[in-house]
Amino acid sequence: MPSSAGPSIDTITEGGRVTQVGEGQQAEESAPPIMTFGAPTTGEILAERYELVEHINNDSAGRLVWRGVDVVLRRPVAVVLRYPGGDSATEMLQAAVAASRVIHPNLVGVYDAIDEAERAYVVREWVDGRSLREMVADGPLDPGRTTAIGNAVASALAAVHATGMVHGNVHPGTVMISDEGRVVLADARTDGADSQENDVRAIGGILYFALTGHWPHAEAPLHGATAGHGRAAIPDAVRDASGAIAAPRQVRAGVPAYLDDLTMDLLDAGIAPPPSDVLSAELARLDIPVEDDGYLEPAGPLRFAADNGEEPSPLASVAGRKVAVGIAGLLAVALVGLLIGISILGNDDETPQTEPVARPSSSAPAAEATPAAAVRKLSVTEVRIVDPDSKLRDELGGAEKVIDGDADKGWDTDTYTRSNFGNTKSGMGVWIDLGEERTVKSVQVSLSATGASAQLFAGTTDPPPTSSGDKELFASYKKNPIGQPFEQHDGTTMTFNGFDADAKYRYLLFWITELPPNDRGYQVGVQEITVQGS
Repeated sequence: MPSSAGPSIDTITEGGRVTQVGEGQQAEESAPPIMTFGAPTTGEILAERYELVEHINNDSAGRLVWRGVDVVLRRPVAVVLRYPGGDSATEMLQAAVAASRVIHPNLVGVYDAIDEAERAYVVREWVDGRSLREMVADGPLDPGRTTAIGNAVASALAAVHATGMVHGNVHPGTVMISDEGRVVLADARTDGADSQENDVRAIGGILYFALTGHWPHAEAPLHGATAGHGRAAIPDAVRDASGAIAAPRQVRAGVPAYLDDLTMDLLDAGIAPPPSDVLSAELARLDIPVEDDGYLEPAGPLRFAADNGEEPSPLASVAGRKVAVGIAGLLAVALVGLLIGISILGNDDETPQTEPVARPSSSAPAAEATPAAAVRKLSVTEVRIVDPDSKLRDELGGAEKVIDGDADKGWDTDTYTRSNFGNTKSGMGVWIDLGEERTVKSVQVSLSATGASAQLFAGTTDPPPTSSGDKELFASYKKNPIGQPFEQHDGTTMTFNGFDADAKYRYLLFWITELPPNDRGYQVGVQEITVQGS
């Protein structure tokens, strides 16, 4: 039932879910009741036009979100009220006025902003649907859906940034997906605390959250996006001992390399993000229908690759550090029509005569650069099993199956009585020869079971495939680890990204240190190893 007047107002939902845009993070369960005087009531008409129908929820700032009806135009609206009005509501009203000047299909429409001193309210478009935060509560999204949402958010931000303004409040609670699949961004801020660069970086957080269900900004959260508190809690990203977040491909299987790389690049403070219009154009290119498989492998998880044996064009890859800046020049033609449909409107008679807070972009123009080399699957000329501690050396057959493109066939270890190879050896692994020195971006290893521990090494020598040669090889390679080791990994896919972009690699060693259990003991199969690079 809708709330009546009183000292506090409870959250009302339909079917257990909030059905309104821009609610941000819900107030924490420990937050005190919201005390108001003259609180709104069902059926009340504001400004002789907006009838309040149902209280939906309170956002993290204590504002009241109501479903209403514009009795003049007979359309549903959302009404966001703040107590009191006056000076304390300036930021909310300025943000509403600024947002009303940008018309874009991926931005929630703002219709009115009114200050009545004792309260202020903003009237905006009503969208039936769920926030991204609520949607991902049912489970992480697939890569295609994630790319489409990221594309919509980037497009909305490009429209905002084209006016010189900043959104400043991009997080899973302000990204809304309607029941018809439309993605809209709501609840902009104009408090001067953010920049266009931070807006763009926030898209990395949106992609990471959609793919993993975890929020990567717990230590420095975006507005209203604090993790770990009450109803509003969003699980923090998986982190290593140093606090660095795990890449999406390390959290769950099936995340394509191009999306993993783009997400981590946007989250990397050491890499300048591209302007929002460049990012929007690139995500739009990647956001292709599933049936359009020109760059999709015919089987397995969604991945962009060149299957025809030819070098893909520079635009066919988003992977690689700084790639967004590198492709900026190539995207110029695509960007010509990006802002078509964006209308910058003058002040409406029904909005307060408050000018929006406009700030120049903090994102530097993309530097002229040579397009980054296309990242693709590299060919492997030779593989073999390395087993330095074995006397029988009876587990060496079948190594070629890990590069045959068939994930249903692979190389298996023997079954051991303990996870540490029965305490008979320090480990064993798969040695890879790329045939020549190459730039390597990542190595993905698909395993037959969860719970294995492994790491990746690089080397420069090719000793003979004998027991003594394997000992020599491992002693040399273990001095050069790539990325972080996986410990009892809860997935079946391990992705190693810690390659030096300025270095060349020919020989790699995937090294298994701990086996997962099965119904007979401890064993694992290496189903497929894929090396990405140029």
